[in-house]
Amino acid sequence: MLLSQAWETYESDKRIEAFSPQTLKAYQLQVTLLIRHLGDIEINSLTTENLKEYLSESSKTLKLSSLAHRVHSIKSLLRCLYEEGHISINHAAKIKEPKAGKRIPKSLTERKIEHLCEVCYTSLEKNLFEFRFSTGCRIGEIITLDKNNINWSNHSAIVRGKGDKEREVYFNIRCDIWLKRYIESRHDMMKRSL
Repeated sequence: MLLSQAWETYESDKRIEAFSPQTLKAYQLQVTLLIRHLGDIEINSLTTENLKEYLSESSKTLKLSSLAHRVHSIKSLLRCLYEEGHISINHAAKIKEPKAGKRIPKSLTERKIEHLCEVCYTSLEKNLFEFRFSTGCRIGEIITLDKNNINWSNHSAIVRGKGDKEREVYFNIRCDIWLKRYIESRHDMMKRSL
């Protein structure tokens, strides 16, 4: 089985497990880069040494978090292939992911928030900005928000996040205003979702 075929097998498996399209796209990029470096070789010809050499080369140009993602993607692919019986040895099993230090996220000042708000021109842009800022939701959670899951009386909404998990988020009055304006401005048949 070639690396490209291994990716197809892995992707099919992870679609069944309901991995998000964004996650699969990110993993596919990592496999594509691995293939670009090693060639579309037989999966059984992979060794721990050539994986370490590839990751060592990558470490020269990547941030620690990007390198950790690359390692995690490769380990996930090979673990899946090993568990499914496509390979007899998981050569990535002993490769350790780099430990990235946890940093406290930088918060935005009120001035920066206002500047960001000023560059939003359309009701869609204003809505996305206000909802994201108010709730902390990911863009993917916002664009799949079903308008029937909005509770206007208590300024909350049920969003579907990673792993298809639902959670309730709360938004402020400013967000309420822009959300209503955006929904009212829609003239297409897709009134159900945002």
